[in-house]
Amino acid sequence: MSTTETQVWMDTRLQRVAWLSRQDSKKEFNCLMHYFNEESLGKCFQLIDGRKAKGLDGVDKSSYGENLTTNIKSLVGRMKMMSYLPGNIKQVLIPKEGEKNAYRPLGISNFEDKLVQKAMQQVLESIYEPIFLSCSFGFRSGKGCHDALRELQKHLYQRPVEAIIDIDLANFFGSINHKELEQVLRIKIKDNRLMRYIIRMLKAGVLVDGELTISEEGSSQGSICSPVLANVFAHYVIDLWFEEVVKMRCRGEVKLVRYCDDMVVACEYEKDAIRIKGALGKRLEKFKLKLNEEKTKIVKFDLNLKNKATFNFLGFTIYWGTSRNGVKVPKLKTMGKRMCAKLKRVMTWIKEVRNKYRLKEIWRMLILKLEGYIRYYGVSHNIRAINAFLQHAKDIVFKWLNRRSQRKSFNWEQFNLFIEANPLPKARVCHKLF
Repeated sequence: MSTTETQVWMDTRLQRVAWLSRQDSKKEFNCLMHYFNEESLGKCFQLIDGRKAKGLDGVDKSSYGENLTTNIKSLVGRMKMMSYLPGNIKQVLIPKEGEKNAYRPLGISNFEDKLVQKAMQQVLESIYEPIFLSCSFGFRSGKGCHDALRELQKHLYQRPVEAIIDIDLANFFGSINHKELEQVLRIKIKDNRLMRYIIRMLKAGVLVDGELTISEEGSSQGSICSPVLANVFAHYVIDLWFEEVVKMRCRGEVKLVRYCDDMVVACEYEKDAIRIKGALGKRLEKFKLKLNEEKTKIVKFDLNLKNKATFNFLGFTIYWGTSRNGVKVPKLKTMGKRMCAKLKRVMTWIKEVRNKYRLKEIWRMLILKLEGYIRYYGVSHNIRAINAFLQHAKDIVFKWLNRRSQRKSFNWEQFNLFIEANPLPKARVCHKLF
């Protein structure tokens, strides 16, 4: 069987799993380990990005691929004998945008573990993707941040809303209890061998500042299958509970929009919002999760209020504005903290590269950075904020390019002439929300 035929065969078998799950949301799967074979792991090898950081073993994609057939054959043999053990995870801290002295832990696994995680991700997504609810948008195929924003904006425009619950979970990924997650997974997965490997993966040691720690909770951010495990947990703990219990007990219409652990609830009546917030805290405690009480709040978002409130979601501030026709509509703009954080990153970057590269190379990198910013924040109603960001970024670059030596490189007239010859990206709408 050729490589292409094998890939089609494996894809077809996973599609069969997805079809069975779609036909019966309570379908149980008893035999799944046969999907971890030489063919499927070889395909996963091709899908993994070789530019990612190395794990503790120092092995990268190119070195693992030098003896790919032998390495994968050995891995499959160990998995069949239940002797495969995931290696320890290297943890690095990534600064959180817009928050001082706040970091997000990122786990970096060994390359061989990434292969197993990729195969695990494909199997889990085949089982659970068909049963995830429409309120969930995070880390799902064909869905993204802008789809969540579009869904929320549509609801705010079309339906009456008095209050918004702006929900923030305290350390969601790091607080997922392994036993609770195991119980949730066993609702559909009856293959004990696969469950043993999932448990081993969750209990892999994490190396922090030279000290190895093993915890009974947390799913390492950075693990390839961590997003789907988090989504599965949130599906049973939050989504189904909201759909089957909360909606039935509310006086008015309520709408949940969730992007992994970032979520908001739009409520027709403020009293419903107060009740839901209290009930959600108790629901999360039942599964050993917690609300971030400082950041979780109820926002009065009634169109008829004189003092218009705002709330934040996925890097945007949402507020009531006026359309060109004089109609009140919900609008989005870049969060002030996010814009400041991005501008600080531009300043840090230009200070680092101003004396390392020629101007044309610096300009090429700047264009890529600005284009990436526009592609995310370029949504309906946000052109003014994007233009403000572009202008501030241009000012920062001008300032620090002129500090490459004691002699100034530009005056503003020369700089503008250079920009005319080498134009920067312009603000535009990349994602229409209506």
